[in-house]
Amino acid sequence: MREMLDKEFYRGKKVLVTGHTGFKGTWLCALLLQAGAKVIGYALEPPTSPSIFGLTEMKERIDSVTGDIRDLAHLKETVCKAQPEIVIHMAAQPIVRESYKNPVYTYGTNVMGTVNILECVRMCPSIRSFVNVTTDKVYLNREWEWGYRENEELNGYDPYSNSKSCSELVTGCYKNSFFSGDEKMTAISTVRAGNVIGGGDFSVDRIIPDCVRAALEKKEIIVRNPYSTRPYQHVLEPLTVYLMIAQKQYEDIRYAGSYNVGPEETDCYTTGELVTLFCDKWNELTGEKMNWKNIHDGGPHEANYLKLDCSKLKTTFGWTPVWDVEKAMEKIVEWTVAYREEKDMFHVMCEQMEMFAG
Repeated sequence: MREMLDKEFYRGKKVLVTGHTGFKGTWLCALLLQAGAKVIGYALEPPTSPSIFGLTEMKERIDSVTGDIRDLAHLKETVCKAQPEIVIHMAAQPIVRESYKNPVYTYGTNVMGTVNILECVRMCPSIRSFVNVTTDKVYLNREWEWGYRENEELNGYDPYSNSKSCSELVTGCYKNSFFSGDEKMTAISTVRAGNVIGGGDFSVDRIIPDCVRAALEKKEIIVRNPYSTRPYQHVLEPLTVYLMIAQKQYEDIRYAGSYNVGPEETDCYTTGELVTLFCDKWNELTGEKMNWKNIHDGGPHEANYLKLDCSKLKTTFGWTPVWDVEKAMEKIVEWTVAYREEKDMFHVMCEQMEMFAG
């Protein structure tokens, strides 16, 4: 049986997760609970309604603190009280289109939020391992056909992508200035993930949540740009990598660094291909026919072609993806049908994690 994370290592460990009320954050909390960790979350209220955080009753399962990552005093108070050993930083304003509407908030959250959490890490001696979760969009995108490597230039185009590039630079600066030599032996890594999909994502301006909403409302799916190519992966793929890196660098600081995590070459899909796959899986599992149409709305600039080279992750840890996009889509549709049928969504989540581990 394939173990998706070392439960023996995480059992009893105190792990602080920022951004725990979001889609990825909730799945990460569930993984940590399954491993027996003591989870502390720090985030704003769930960003959507409904939310996977609410549907899985995660607030009652962990030590959940409501707070803004920009509020340094409150964040310090939370970290000092919790005394975590590991911190996974996921709090962010993650939507490209929203970053055009609210650039100041986006930079405040994504840049100063990183400064604030690193200040807390610097001041808290219990923390041994820190992982900053960023994005594949941190790279200067030249629209070329091969994947970006970790040593490529960082310079995201739009305010969201650029703010995450800045977050990477802030992390590198803090690492060099405060966590090197004989200062404080805390292992620090950044992890750049491709587009993540999975059950329970209700975000705005994301293609799979748009598909899910249309399916639940029995409407046609609207697609803004069916020709943009992205690397898609199930949410459990990067989350297990975050936890693997957090563990490995905790045990040996030489593993600290920057890593890409994305799917295989065959799982780089155009948006149109991805939506067609969703429609096919929905029809296969429910018998209900779905359609989509292309309506380009002249929105702000978004990259047309972007993918990652994950050779470093594979070579360093012997890592390979578990589920391809077709399997990921099957799990999304299964999750959505269970939600429609008002099933116990935490149980559904745990079942999918077990299948992923198997």
